[in-house]
Amino acid sequence: MHVPRTNAFLGRDHERAEIDGLLGRARHGGGSVLVVRGEAGIGKTALMRYCARQASGFRVLEASGVESEMELPFAALHQLCGPFLDRIGALPGPQRQALEVAFGLAGGNPPDLFFLGLATLGLLAEAAAEQPLACLVDDAQWLDGASKQVLAFVGRRLNAEPMLLVIAVREDPDERGFDGLPSLVLSGLTKDDARKLLTASVAGRLEDRVRDRLIAETSGNPLALLELAGGMSRADLAGGSVGHSPLSGRLHDHYLRRIAELPEPTRLFLALAAADPTADPALVWRAGRALGVGRDEAAMAEAEHLLTIDTLVRFRHPLVRSAAYSAADQAQRRAVHQALAETMDPRADPERLLSHRAAVAEAPDEEIAAELEEAAGRAEARGGRTAAAGFLQRSAALTGEPGRRADRTLAAALAYLQAGSMQKAAGLVAEAAADVRTDLQRALVARLQGQIGWASFPGPSAPVQLSRSAAQLEGLDADLAREAYLDAWGASLVAGRLADPEGVLPEVSRAALRSNPDPGTSAEPEALLLHGLATLIVDSLDAAGASLRRAVDGFMADPDPAWYQKGANLVSTAAVLLWDFEAWATLSGRWTEHARAAGALVPLVSALSVHELVTAWRGDLEAAAALRDEGDVLAEAVGTRMFPLGAVLLAAYRGRPDEAVPLLATVAAEAVERSEGISAQSAHWAEAVLYNGLGRYAEAVAAAERTVDETYLPQVTWWVLPELVEAAVRTGKRDLAESALRRLAENAYGSDWALGLTARCRALLADGAEAERWYQEAITLLDRTLLRPESARARLLYGEWLRREERLRDARDRIGEAHEAFTAMGAEGFAERARRELAASGVKLRRPSSPQASDLSAQEEHIARLARDGRTNPEIGAELFISARTVEWHLRNVYMKLGITSRKGLRETLSA
Repeated sequence: MHVPRTNAFLGRDHERAEIDGLLGRARHGGGSVLVVRGEAGIGKTALMRYCARQASGFRVLEASGVESEMELPFAALHQLCGPFLDRIGALPGPQRQALEVAFGLAGGNPPDLFFLGLATLGLLAEAAAEQPLACLVDDAQWLDGASKQVLAFVGRRLNAEPMLLVIAVREDPDERGFDGLPSLVLSGLTKDDARKLLTASVAGRLEDRVRDRLIAETSGNPLALLELAGGMSRADLAGGSVGHSPLSGRLHDHYLRRIAELPEPTRLFLALAAADPTADPALVWRAGRALGVGRDEAAMAEAEHLLTIDTLVRFRHPLVRSAAYSAADQAQRRAVHQALAETMDPRADPERLLSHRAAVAEAPDEEIAAELEEAAGRAEARGGRTAAAGFLQRSAALTGEPGRRADRTLAAALAYLQAGSMQKAAGLVAEAAADVRTDLQRALVARLQGQIGWASFPGPSAPVQLSRSAAQLEGLDADLAREAYLDAWGASLVAGRLADPEGVLPEVSRAALRSNPDPGTSAEPEALLLHGLATLIVDSLDAAGASLRRAVDGFMADPDPAWYQKGANLVSTAAVLLWDFEAWATLSGRWTEHARAAGALVPLVSALSVHELVTAWRGDLEAAAALRDEGDVLAEAVGTRMFPLGAVLLAAYRGRPDEAVPLLATVAAEAVERSEGISAQSAHWAEAVLYNGLGRYAEAVAAAERTVDETYLPQVTWWVLPELVEAAVRTGKRDLAESALRRLAENAYGSDWALGLTARCRALLADGAEAERWYQEAITLLDRTLLRPESARARLLYGEWLRREERLRDARDRIGEAHEAFTAMGAEGFAERARRELAASGVKLRRPSSPQASDLSAQEEHIARLARDGRTNPEIGAELFISARTVEWHLRNVYMKLGITSRKGLRETLSA
């Protein structure tokens, strides 16, 4: 049967214009990315070919995903970077090493995907500086996971490079790898264009009602129109139907029928070509000779427009490849894989050779299973977590002994979990559950189920699942049980009151203490940490303090970065619970540094969330905002998000109600949807801070009361108590203020932070000399901390008290100090409150004009300040995960907006 080659991209003027515009932008140095989405056959590949034809003056690089190559790490990425590997020496050391390890050019630790992404961006940017690049990636739904993440990273950072990246991906609700990138969704042809296409491609007369039915049932899909109409009999054309099954299924079945009509040798040749994802003609010819098929069979397949062979073996459509492989029976598939394995160079591509050998195996084969397990280790070492998972999965499938098979299946599930493939991980855990033979394996199944649940959706049931898995590990592996209880405690902390009843912190803590009753003073810090956290919830801070102190000190003293991978989040929580701000600041800073240095981006997002909160509480609001900007960029890239605690405090301290109130309301509402009690509580705490700063005390009381009754999240509850005391005193609710003070005093664990806040609250409830003594003590204690806003607030409250005592000179001094501190920090709400108090005490200050929006964007300002501080363009690019050329482009914009010509001007223009 003959199917004519007709222009299947008829009527796509809008899409062609978009491609032309992006090419024009790239020619003039403006990097662009476009994700073309649509169902099979809709015209994605045709648009890519149009782009290649129009890319005059560009170097065109093409890559494509192949379903069978999804387990090979960086297979697609190598297609794009391979031509430029001779330039790898120009990359900074860590980036060069990441690329060399990923491509197997050197040994080393697994490369972080985002160092690798920066290396890829830098390599392509250097090449594009000589000649514009058009990088066209087709069938991206079948890219290996590592290549997909790196390309998404590159796409988000194309800005100043003369380069266009076009990614074509099958429209699929589960395909989220390129979310956030500019997209073009292709739909079917209009009725008029579809009619023209059918008229041009179908021989003879086509009945109007059949034509209209074809158009309706294919939704104008051009490939479906061509293939299904071309395969219809005269009877069909006179009144048949194309059916109602899913379109991709119909096309696959259509190609299966076409291939089934071919002679057996031609079908075998097509199966051989489909089994070789390299599309290497030389390999296909060699393997074909071993099978007794070759150029005659290839010619017949080409005559049927199923594939073409020139410098590469190209199938008409990925569905043709799939159908060609599906049409072969098991014996034929084993034969083609055997032929490919025997004719490949074993040194050139050992992993692909191993894949062919595994496909030949008819029964469990421990030798190949062990080799696949080793290949998984090599893939992991190159940073290919998805590839490692795939090898482990195939290793498990070839393992005969059920217990060993369960171990390998669980290892594959864990690898998929770490790679972010939750559905695959969950499916493999279910498979492993059928093979488990030991109690430890059953417990590991339960733990993985809990971890997958928590990673997929940290909802109300996750703490219960994790706690139950920890209980199962008791008596089997003490270290794993402790790790699982820490996971459960952390999940419960996040869920707070929104956790299921069995998963609230008191329940999880009691279970943890039964497992870990008294670790002793010489225990490992992890054991002390779990014991201290659980004891705090079940008993009191006094009872938990010694264990928490030793755990925090252990983390502080241990230089091993692995600590920051395992327990930095909860040990930071422990420092907070001890009111040890200095340790908290040190730990969060180290955590951020270790994660950044290692290029561990998911942990870095978590670390930045905590460090932003610490930095905001120090009053470094500009630095906190920069951390938020950095974290948001990274969170978007890795598909996660920044926790909102730092953002809400930053908004509260800035004191801009038009910005802060909607933000806090959104955070609270979204937190309830996600069952994140801690985020909802933090939003209400920040509301109290905001309204106290604005002098809207009744609203501050209402916000604080929504937070203070929370019993499962101690630190945020303690933080809001000083806000409640201040607001309640100002609204005449003395009983409420005294109750809040008692709770604060009971949990003030002896640090300058805790004692300073307690003294400030005592002063608010005292009179005469006693009040003055408490105010002075609060200032002394808080001045010894890093908490500049809290110290300034103590001065403001003292000054307000002095004014009411008619000691105006002293009042002006204290309020003036507070006003100066708040103004320097950018705490506009508190600064305005201090200005009003100064005016009431007789000091007239000009009300500051409404702040004008900076001419610089947030990223431009961040880059400008880093450049002002002496960072080079490559250093700035490495820190912000953009190319050095993009840094240079941003700086040119900064110079133009500020009216300067050099970095020296930045030092003069931007305040320190």
